[in-house]
Amino acid sequence: MILTVTLNAALDVTYFVDEVTPHASHRVTQPVERAGGKGINVARVLAALRHPVLATGLVGGTTGRILREDLRASGLKDALVPVRGESRKTITVVSERNGDATVFNPPGPHVDPQSWRAFTRRFAELAARADVVVLAGSLPPGLPCDSYAGLLATARDAGAVTVLDTSGAALLAALDAGPDVIKPNAAEIREVTGRSDVADAAAALQARGARTVVASDGPQGLHAVTPEGRYHTLPPAQLRGNPTGAGDACVAALAAGLATGLPWPDLLRDAVALSAAAVPAPLAGDFRRDLYDQFRTTATVSVERPHAADSH
Repeated sequence: MILTVTLNAALDVTYFVDEVTPHASHRVTQPVERAGGKGINVARVLAALRHPVLATGLVGGTTGRILREDLRASGLKDALVPVRGESRKTITVVSERNGDATVFNPPGPHVDPQSWRAFTRRFAELAARADVVVLAGSLPPGLPCDSYAGLLATARDAGAVTVLDTSGAALLAALDAGPDVIKPNAAEIREVTGRSDVADAAAALQARGARTVVASDGPQGLHAVTPEGRYHTLPPAQLRGNPTGAGDACVAALAAGLATGLPWPDLLRDAVALSAAAVPAPLAGDFRRDLYDQFRTTATVSVERPHAADSH
């Protein structure tokens, strides 16, 4: 079983417009609302791939109730833990002309110590049943930046393989707990390392405690630094659409590959194929099955030599 954790779950609201123009009114087609947050998006992709998956995390208020109802309607199993306050609503505005997405992310509800203790107890029970644990997304207000580090230690002690997708201080604080895989994007990894070369930045984070670093770099594909060596995986095609769910699809493929024991070249080929197939899908958590099947056979994986040291 793969367990996904979304500490800052959201009701994702997506608007589609012809083109986003600052200081102008926009005609919006029918908005789409559904449960989201990175870990929940990962769970959607895994469920579509027919992997046993359970979504946990924190939800609160009326928004949290709507979020859980949507999960049930989608056939996704959840073990979400209630908190005081109201779960957030995120807003994504997608330009149908060029596929650009503009995202507005509120901070989420404040998590008090009692609610956090209740969640960590529940998480320990769930992690004991999991083969892979995915921890994804931002930390809500009230949680210290080392919150993921504690969850990673619990999952490791339970014997689960861990995948972490977060950024900033939460990412750096988690490295001491030795996550098996981290999946920052290019902007996130440059921010926390100060290095401009993505592959070298990934190597720097591996040296700080991550066993494997897979850094997504948009059209430039994936840079992976693993115990077996460095790899670079290029997407087989450049596609237009909504790119907001591509990273979550990549994490889903990583989790699935780790659960089934794929070797890194095959796992990375799957990850870049699934990530690319998510771009033409209108909503995060979806992907084009036909493109995924096609890209899995055409994506290329190359072995990289370490670069010269990046001087920032």
